[in-house]
Amino acid sequence: MNGHRGFSVLRSEAAGAVRTALVSAENLQLTLKTELSQEEQHLTPHTNGGPDETHTKGYCTEVNDDLKEMLESNKESLKLEAMKRVVGLIAKGKNASELFPAVVKNVASKNIELKKLVYVYLVRYAEEQQDLALLSISTFQRALKDPNQLIRASALRVLSSIRVPIIVPIMMLAIKEAASDMSPYVRKTSAHAIQKLYSLDQDQKELLIEVIEKLLKDKSTLVAGSVVMAFEEVCPDRIDLIHKNYRKLCNLLVDVEEWGQVVIISMLTRYARTQFTSPWKEDGVFDEHSERAFYESDEEKTRDETEAKPYMMDPDHRLLLRNTKPLLQSRNTAVVMSVAQLYWHLAPKNEVSIVTKSLVRLLRSHREVQYIVLQNIATMSIQRKGMFEPYMKSFYVRSTDATHIKSLKLEILTSLANEANISTILREFQTYVKSQDKQFAAGTIQAIGRCATNISEVTDTCLNGLVLLLSNRDETVVAESVVVIRKLLQTQPTQHSDIIKHMAKLFDNITVPMARASILWLIGEYCERVPKIAPDVLRKMAKSFTSEEDIVKLQTVNLAAKLYLTNSKQTKLLTQYILNLGKYDQNYDIRDRTRFIRQLIVPNDKNGALSKYAHRILLAPKPAPVLESAYKDRDRYQLGTLSHTINTKASGYLELSDWPTVAPDLSVRDVEVIEPLKEWAPSLGKTGKSKPAKSSDEKFYSDSGEEEKGSGSSEDGSSSSSSEESGSDAESCVEKNSSQSSEESDKSSSQSEKSSSESDSERKKRKTKTPLQKKTVKPTAKDGDSDENGNVAKEASSSSAEESSSDSESDSDTHTDSDSGTEHKKKTKSKAKPKVEVQSTKEVSLLDLGDFTPAPVTQLKSSVLSPSLLGDLEGLSLSNVSSTIQVSGPAFVPEKSHDLLHRMTGKGLSAQYQFPRQPCLYQPTMVSVQISLTNTTDHPLEQIHIGDRSPTGLNIHCFNTIECLEPDASVTVFMGIDFNDSTQAANFQLCTKEDHFSVSIQPAIGELFLPITMTELDFRKEQGKLLGMNESSATITMAAENMTSQPISRPVATVANLGVVPSGQDNVHRFAGKTASSGAVVLVTVELRESSTALITINTEKSVMGSMLLRDLKQALAQA
Repeated sequence: MNGHRGFSVLRSEAAGAVRTALVSAENLQLTLKTELSQEEQHLTPHTNGGPDETHTKGYCTEVNDDLKEMLESNKESLKLEAMKRVVGLIAKGKNASELFPAVVKNVASKNIELKKLVYVYLVRYAEEQQDLALLSISTFQRALKDPNQLIRASALRVLSSIRVPIIVPIMMLAIKEAASDMSPYVRKTSAHAIQKLYSLDQDQKELLIEVIEKLLKDKSTLVAGSVVMAFEEVCPDRIDLIHKNYRKLCNLLVDVEEWGQVVIISMLTRYARTQFTSPWKEDGVFDEHSERAFYESDEEKTRDETEAKPYMMDPDHRLLLRNTKPLLQSRNTAVVMSVAQLYWHLAPKNEVSIVTKSLVRLLRSHREVQYIVLQNIATMSIQRKGMFEPYMKSFYVRSTDATHIKSLKLEILTSLANEANISTILREFQTYVKSQDKQFAAGTIQAIGRCATNISEVTDTCLNGLVLLLSNRDETVVAESVVVIRKLLQTQPTQHSDIIKHMAKLFDNITVPMARASILWLIGEYCERVPKIAPDVLRKMAKSFTSEEDIVKLQTVNLAAKLYLTNSKQTKLLTQYILNLGKYDQNYDIRDRTRFIRQLIVPNDKNGALSKYAHRILLAPKPAPVLESAYKDRDRYQLGTLSHTINTKASGYLELSDWPTVAPDLSVRDVEVIEPLKEWAPSLGKTGKSKPAKSSDEKFYSDSGEEEKGSGSSEDGSSSSSSEESGSDAESCVEKNSSQSSEESDKSSSQSEKSSSESDSERKKRKTKTPLQKKTVKPTAKDGDSDENGNVAKEASSSSAEESSSDSESDSDTHTDSDSGTEHKKKTKSKAKPKVEVQSTKEVSLLDLGDFTPAPVTQLKSSVLSPSLLGDLEGLSLSNVSSTIQVSGPAFVPEKSHDLLHRMTGKGLSAQYQFPRQPCLYQPTMVSVQISLTNTTDHPLEQIHIGDRSPTGLNIHCFNTIECLEPDASVTVFMGIDFNDSTQAANFQLCTKEDHFSVSIQPAIGELFLPITMTELDFRKEQGKLLGMNESSATITMAAENMTSQPISRPVATVANLGVVPSGQDNVHRFAGKTASSGAVVLVTVELRESSTALITINTEKSVMGSMLLRDLKQALAQA
């Protein structure tokens, strides 16, 4: 009984799993075979037509009947509830097509909510039920005139989803009308419909291009991305449509939605390659004089005309680069990748490196994103190693990485290798060779071979390392090592006959066919250098010839032929034997090769002429193979495209054209903007009187205006976007609500409103007082360029910080704003003038877009809040260390002092130094050093001070000059030195009035730390973050007197300035500190074990410092 019940439960669970699979398949638009074959029916007779399946069908039919009744009722509430359930079924992936007749009857409903849901349903099923959908076309046409913008857009969307050629004229008319709609949302929908209509009937191309041309002139950010997508789909070669809209698209770019940004950037990249000259022509001149090359100074104009002119960048070219730069901070990966490829293909070579940090940031994302980004970095790093070399550690392989991610990182590390960093990279590779991932280990060996080929200084080192790998237990590693060694030996075979002999000895133990074939090829190619070994290898191969793989047999035949030509006495019979075996081999390649070799090397009457050249044919010097990156030729495709990813031209791929030799006419992008400015001037009042004549230039060249627009705060963005929609004759309900809510939020605090109105009146006073200064708003060429490189970057970064924290800090901003009061007035009197000028520039640039200016209160609010917001941001702690972790006093201060200057060397002046282990008063990143100066002469020493120091960037806080040091007198002074977390000696000169003495302070590794206090829980949390490559450990045998708690703390504290962490275990002792310069946490654990042994573990991201500290601790704890 129990067995029968268990079987029925199992059967019901299986039925439920099948239903789930069918639902999932429907989601993925797959079709699963639900009918059973005869054999399956025979095996499972009870499942076909069982009670569960019948129950499911009955339940679905019952649900559909209920929904039909509700949809056909006279009550609007029941219909609305039924449509909500239907849309819910569609969202879950269930098929609701049976309800189409009942749903389509409600398409003419007057209830707006019900009509929206019906349109959602029709968009999903209109293509499947075309005949029934056609009956409702008159309703859709009426809905295109509906006062609600969402209904109009939904009707157009449904109409364009009915893919029947008969209604193409109706669709065309609807798209034309929607393109002139007041609502930007409807105009956006018409842009989407253009692509659907073009795929249905390509004969409408010319009419659609007219609509695209009209929509391209639209000033709404909601429409821009969609119409550019339609342009790319319908007429990507019609560059002339972009000319007049180029500057507008550049300026709107930062406010367009993310996927629209991707499309626009891709299109503008192709446009720029056809309209601007190459910025790479005169890199030498551009790199050395980057500012002067862009804006030529008066002095340069007076130079000899015969001198080569530096590159002059087109202002429109610069506009594109400047307006896309803020998008590198976007949260959307595709946007960042698009900007990176734009800079790669369009920017001068000295500016491309600004994308590096953004690309490295993307490596923290999912592995799918990592794969695409790493592919593009691999292509970039081949041509420009310097771009990614500072971020080399970001490409170190992690154990959690997938194989394809590991291979790409390996590729990039190999490309970045040079004489300076090759030792670090080879150390990494040594670890990778031991990986359990065999494919990755083999790739690492190939990478070592590439490094050896590219950097001649390490060729011998790499060869020796690869030879050691030949004794590895893993066959894959050995085989790959043999193949790489063969390629390396071809570059300099005369010097490495010992390696060939060593490989011949290992030949019997190697079983991988490719490795055996490589060894045979090496022995045959250089048989004259191993005359004794080669015949013996051939003898062994003759024995096992029939059991070898085909690739090994082919190389055996080659080896026999070469030995026959060079050493026929010993190998003639062996060669004939092998040729006879090959003559009857099953593989036709081996049979053909054998016949060819026999005719070539064994002379007879027929082929006597050919045998003369046998030596030259078989033993000709072969060129060494070139070990190249697999990504070397991928730069022929545009970065970030599917074609670049698959390394094959994909359908729809548009190639980047070459730069034109002569720049096309610049005037094609000029737009008449005088009339719109006059038309809008009255709405500005006082602020717009003297500006229209030069507003276009200000918008065009003003870096600060563009940058502020590109990275403004979220409040400004919302208000400006709502004003843009209203300015382009479009007022949607949703947008009205958002604008109203933003206005209400602006007025939520009466104090902030009061302070902003006060500062508004002050601004008007300043504007009336300083009319002459406004005329100087337009920056000079040189100022504009330096502004772009300097101040604007700061504004962009601060404004992006405002974006990220606008929600969380809005309250504090209003309080700070209101509390500042009179202090803010005093500051603005002396400092606000340039800010007012920048603000006015921003207003004029917005006018050029034909939009209303944002409310002055909102603009002033952002300018007033920015200093306080910056102050708040400066107070934020960005450290990843817990707030409970604090610097404490030293556990132990050793009294040992070190000689800085001997009295004999210093002509009577002696100096000693020691580390007092106190926080430095001058700078928190410095290490405090106590120096004792003694005068051992019989006359006073005057003006003792610190002179020159090296390295030049060394940051030292010197002690004050000692005016006079009497005979036999001593004085103690303190210095601060920032060692930058390195044990490199600080060299400087200790000077008196007459002499200069070169001295140096060499810190022990333990003196570079500051002790910190933390709980055991915090210690474990921090330790959990610092595992893997950040952990180093060793087991030592302790001295007997060091096996108790107190003696352990003493030697550890003597070696390193660390704090003691309380521990709940008697045999575990913990110590914590942080590096003085960078603040990196250093955690030390000493775990006592049996038989006087102890495990020392050090966790820190400064792995070099960790290994050095481990060495010192091992020495201190092991000795008595």
